[in-house]
Amino acid sequence: MSDYAQNFIAYLQGLKEDKKEKKSGALAHLRRSLGFEPGCYTPAFPYVERFVAEDKHSQDASRQALYLVAGLFALHPKQGSKSLAAAFGALMRERDSASIEQRFIALLGADTQNLPDYLRQTISLLRADERALDYAALLDDMSRWLNPRIDPKWRDEIRRDWARDFYRAVTEASPATDAASESVSTSIE
Repeated sequence: MSDYAQNFIAYLQGLKEDKKEKKSGALAHLRRSLGFEPGCYTPAFPYVERFVAEDKHSQDASRQALYLVAGLFALHPKQGSKSLAAAFGALMRERDSASIEQRFIALLGADTQNLPDYLRQTISLLRADERALDYAALLDDMSRWLNPRIDPKWRDEIRRDWARDFYRAVTEASPATDAASESVSTSIE
């Protein structure tokens, strides 16, 4: 992931921890921005525009990705090291819910118009279980996914990477599963 994305996420974490920013409602403004097209909710401008390069226009994919990820972070400000797909896969494994897989498949098939809605739903489910995710990696992915001029192969590559992370996390043995397997194999011997 890029240093640029890591710096932006560090800034958002600072907003979460800064008492002055809490009083001003920085995260509330960013959460509210999810109800609008990315980059169109003016109260979020003070927190995001400083990271937008001067040569970027209002519909630039990297600008839209900044606003989208800022809103998602504000919805669930729990930074971690797992990709969004790996965190969601672990959630599916623990809940053993087919609807989570269906939501994931819908997310993978999303176009740039409805992607923010699918991501908001995904983050809400992760928030309900207090699962952290790597927002810097998500920002890098969204900067490419939202770019209409990008070769579709790049978007497909992101989808494949997410699918790989999701299904690996689904099939990964959890510590509880490992302990149960050990006790079963010990009692068999």
